[in-house]
Amino acid sequence: MKNYIAKRFQNISGGLSLDTEALSRYSDVIDMSIGDTDFITDSRIIDAAFSDARLGYTKYGDPKGDPELIDAVIKAYKEDFSIDISRENLFVTASSCMGMGLTMMALLDPGDEVIVFSPYFTMYRSQIELAGGVCVEVPTYGSEGYAINGDRLRAAITPKTKAIIFNNPCNPTGAAYGIDTLKLLYNIAEEHDLLIVADEIYTRYMFNGPFVPVCSFPGAMKRTVTLNSFSKNFMMTGWRIGYIIASPDIVNTVMHVNNSLVYSAPAPSQRAAIKALELRKDIQDKYISRYKERVFYAYERIKNIPYLSMGQPGGTFYVFPNIEKTGLSSKEFCGVLFEKCHILATPGSSFGASGEGYIRLVCACSLDTIKEVFDRMEKLKF
Repeated sequence: MKNYIAKRFQNISGGLSLDTEALSRYSDVIDMSIGDTDFITDSRIIDAAFSDARLGYTKYGDPKGDPELIDAVIKAYKEDFSIDISRENLFVTASSCMGMGLTMMALLDPGDEVIVFSPYFTMYRSQIELAGGVCVEVPTYGSEGYAINGDRLRAAITPKTKAIIFNNPCNPTGAAYGIDTLKLLYNIAEEHDLLIVADEIYTRYMFNGPFVPVCSFPGAMKRTVTLNSFSKNFMMTGWRIGYIIASPDIVNTVMHVNNSLVYSAPAPSQRAAIKALELRKDIQDKYISRYKERVFYAYERIKNIPYLSMGQPGGTFYVFPNIEKTGLSSKEFCGVLFEKCHILATPGSSFGASGEGYIRLVCACSLDTIKEVFDRMEKLKF
């Protein structure tokens, strides 16, 4: 039957997904592989969505997004970042993953190149390629703190380059970038007339300084596409709700593509998002501070395991330790970790060429569980 499958899908490797078969093999498996939040959405958000659903918010809505949600996002960006955004610059999406796919389809012609900084969120490559584009990796290195090197970036730009995807803070590395990196990126994008597609879904997981959106630069709305989400910032992964901030031309094109897919984001989820924005400071204090505690606990444990090494975390709820001292590839190490310790982790090679030699662990479980993970890992000898 394979001959019926489109050629571009006949050799797909797949993205990150829950390994249900592996989970069933041992009764004490600890899954540190999937980037989902372990907290249930705050009950106040659930109650608000339920109440609004009973009031009739269960139908198709404005294809650009609930006007109240759009206004709430505008208000939040003004209050939090002093950025003025107009309604014409906003589009509500059924998740930021959908948002990135829509953006790539709106921007790319066949053969257009998009630069990603490796290690990168694994879905970027498939989202680029589904739109007919070419994914070009620019490496960053743990030994350099995953700094973005301007010379390496410029060397990757060709006449076919159309955009740069920039994830801050970064999944999987946990690197967090400040204003100097943003200026470097923005200046290079201006030099070469490129778009910056900023994936900012971990906005509130910035540990060592204030978060600065790329779209805060003067005139940046013509140069940037910003993707954000309620999944990680508000423990709302299953609600599938996010948004795009971009120029009106891009927003209108994205809406045209989206009309052929889902038409509009789920109405109850949009109502939940309105309440989430209202509670954003409380949510950050109540939940995200606990993720930071877990990440730094994991970091301290990693420093004391001889075959692991890692720089200080900057953001997100991931740790990305180096495993090269074991002499194993990242896939081989994950195999050993599963068979001997019953721990599921993600090999760094899943995140691009420069992810090899690392593994990603997700700190979306209790401190007691994370303690058990590292207690088991300490017993491994290489």
